Amino acid sequence: MSSVNCARWWSGCSRRRSGISKAVPACSILTRSWASLSRRWEIWPFQREDCVVLIPRTRRRVVLLSLILLGLADTLPVKAACEDPPARRCDWLHCDKQGLDLHDADLREAVLTRANLAHARLSGARLSGADLGSAVLSGADLSGATLQGTRLVSARLERAILTGANMAGARLERAVLTGATLRETNLRGAALYQADLSGADLSGADLSQANLAQAQMNAARLDNALLEEAVLSRAVLEDAVLSGARLRGARLDGANLLGADLRGADLSQATLAEARLDGARFDDARLDSTTWNTRQRCQPGSVGVCR
Repeated sequence: MSSVNCARWWSGCSRRRSGISKAVPACSILTRSWASLSRRWEIWPFQREDCVVLIPRTRRRVVLLSLILLGLADTLPVKAACEDPPARRCDWLHCDKQGLDLHDADLREAVLTRANLAHARLSGARLSGADLGSAVLSGADLSGATLQGTRLVSARLERAILTGANMAGARLERAVLTGATLRETNLRGAALYQADLSGADLSGADLSQANLAQAQMNAARLDNALLEEAVLSRAVLEDAVLSGARLRGARLDGANLLGADLRGADLSQATLAEARLDGARFDDARLDSTTWNTRQRCQPGSVGVCR
């Protein structure tokens, strides 16, 4: 490397120095006498490939002790600011906030991982981009809340109230929503892989393009719900109510629909390949070009019965 190119690294390296060591461009030591350098300094590699650290041999022990202490400091846990007021990007990691009144609070991009918010009042709260992974929200009121893109992976939302909430694009993989109320909730494009929605009320909810693969939805209410192009592969919908639901283009391959009520539902162009349909009701259901569980394609205009 030429001296001109080498000089370009000085500004980046020279800022990385302390009272007992200094960082210099690696290329610069090539122009110096190695013997004279090695007598006075120990040369250590730095974080950047283009820099090296020069440590005085007389201060070697001090430097080593400093580095050890710095390394230990990096491993110390950072305590969450549980006493901080609710605010955007607040850090309530693992904090106990159960029963707290947080209606209309701005908690966008907040860190609420493993927080206990059971029975908290969060109606109208703004939680877009927040991390609620493994959080406890059992019995919480989130009606009308904004949770767009919110991370709720493995969160517990048993009997939570989410009526009219905006949860478009939310991540709810393996979340527990048994008995939850999600009427008219926007879950468009949400990820609900292996989520438990048994007994949940999703009447009129928008689940279009949502991923509900392998979700547990026994006895769930999905009447008049929008499920166009939703993925329900191998989902369990035993005794679920889907009357009037719009399932155009939905994937229900391998799904369990035993005893399900699909009267008046629109299943046009949906896929039911290898689905379990014993006891399911399809009265007045639109089956236009639907792929039946026998892999037979229903004729255009089929209603109630796959022809």
